[in-house]
Amino acid sequence: MSELEQYIGQIFEEKVQKLIISKPADKADKYRKITVSPVKDHYQIAKYTEKQVFHENVGSDEIAFQCAVLMNNRFMQLNAWSDTKEASIKVTKKGKVFYKAKKLSPDEIAKNQSTGDHNRQKNYILREGNIIAPLIDMGIFTKDGKIVRSMYDKYRQINRFIEIIDDTIRERNLSRLNIIDFGCGKSYLTFIVYYYLTEIRGIEANIIGLDLKADVIDKCNAASKKYGYTGLRFELGDINGYDCPFDVDMVITLHACDTATDYALYNAVSWGAKMIFSVPCCQHELNQQMKTGNLSVLTRFGIIQERFSALLTDSIRGNLLTYAGYRTQLLEFIDFEHTPKNILIRAVKKPALPAARKTALTEVENAMKEFNVQPTLYDLLVKKQTV
Repeated sequence: MSELEQYIGQIFEEKVQKLIISKPADKADKYRKITVSPVKDHYQIAKYTEKQVFHENVGSDEIAFQCAVLMNNRFMQLNAWSDTKEASIKVTKKGKVFYKAKKLSPDEIAKNQSTGDHNRQKNYILREGNIIAPLIDMGIFTKDGKIVRSMYDKYRQINRFIEIIDDTIRERNLSRLNIIDFGCGKSYLTFIVYYYLTEIRGIEANIIGLDLKADVIDKCNAASKKYGYTGLRFELGDINGYDCPFDVDMVITLHACDTATDYALYNAVSWGAKMIFSVPCCQHELNQQMKTGNLSVLTRFGIIQERFSALLTDSIRGNLLTYAGYRTQLLEFIDFEHTPKNILIRAVKKPALPAARKTALTEVENAMKEFNVQPTLYDLLVKKQTV
């Protein structure tokens, strides 16, 4: 083992939160710098040219060796940070290696934790410093990959959505995914999902974004072409009754208004989609129908009825997806301080016991009876099937 490999091995004796390889020995080298950062259960290597960045995922047991290979005879400096240590390696033109490492003081550790500048990077899949073209166009990143501080909340929200998807797919060993995004709008998240799947996870993604506005579709297709996202296209069409051209693995529906969410969920179930991610919006239907004698405390005040009807709507949707054969969770998507509409429905197709399906449906029908409501998704998934 060379001296360089020994030093890099020492650096990775604890989890590295950030590592930068810089100062190419040959100014004509293709790569100007290389960064390494942890992503869940592995590390991601980002290699930067003048205009592009190339990503590679490497296991924790291989990362030290890979860094030594990248550094050897090509770069003259390496800087690395862990939770408790800062280290650097410098290589002279004659090949002599100098290594320095120091433990961070309690004050320095506390400062990192309080400011978030160091720890923030380790928590997000879409990492600051990477050149992510859609985030730049959205104004969340600067051209050199730095977070625009006024957009930090939006950055966190986007990462939260990607984390929820990542939690669902990372153990599935997937090589390809067919995805429909209903009501895609300007498709900010659609572009980010495509980037995450192809660049970070190395999955071949075939995504169709669907919306009713022709000008939006044209702009999204132009952006997809600009980014070189060959597996992402946008079509003009209605959520209800869309004729999907392929077997669907995943359905995404973000902020589809009121019952449009129900039709999207119904289509997803009808196609046998393996995964569903839905952020509902504007749940007016049950609020307009709701009447109750026994629980009038929930309908006496308009603001309470509005919020309760939204929660009831999504609870019923979750139960109906369980009835349809999905393992369903309702998750917090955005901090409540930013918006009360902060629920994401995640449903993963999984055989369910008949008793569990029956219980889920009974709970829905009891709620319908108590509050005198008739949800659209119930009509589509249950009533329509029994007529």
